[in-house]
Amino acid sequence: MRAVVQRVSSARVEVEGVVTGEIGPGLLILLGVSPTDGEAQAQYLARKIAELRIFEDANQKMNLSLLETRGSALVVSQFTLYGDCRKGRRPNFSQAAPGPQAEALYLYFIERLKALGLPTAQGRFGAMMEVSLVNQGPVTLIVESREENS
Repeated sequence: MRAVVQRVSSARVEVEGVVTGEIGPGLLILLGVSPTDGEAQAQYLARKIAELRIFEDANQKMNLSLLETRGSALVVSQFTLYGDCRKGRRPNFSQAAPGPQAEALYLYFIERLKALGLPTAQGRFGAMMEVSLVNQGPVTLIVESREENS
């Protein structure tokens, strides 16, 4: 699994003009799933992201996690994170998981964040979405679960 994690002061996702998810301070998580991913990777990545020390403490040091700040998460599925642009001009998405597998792991990832006690909002899997955010910092990281693949 691969995630682009952005520290935000606010974020929201809309589908056909309807807000499907909205948060205040926390993390916007763009999530991609590969064919070799399973529940172990989703669980690892959810915990890793929840515990990343990327929020500032009283001394302006990135020393606090999402769990410690009691922030929220907004999770948006994004198969294009597995787009391969090395050849030609059109990305190859063969490294992205098929829809049913990706959707199941996307939903499982969200459940793992909720199980950790994080308020979690989401986009709509497979929909054309409009994502708005105010990136704080800016802080943007790429987090992968590759080492957890079986």
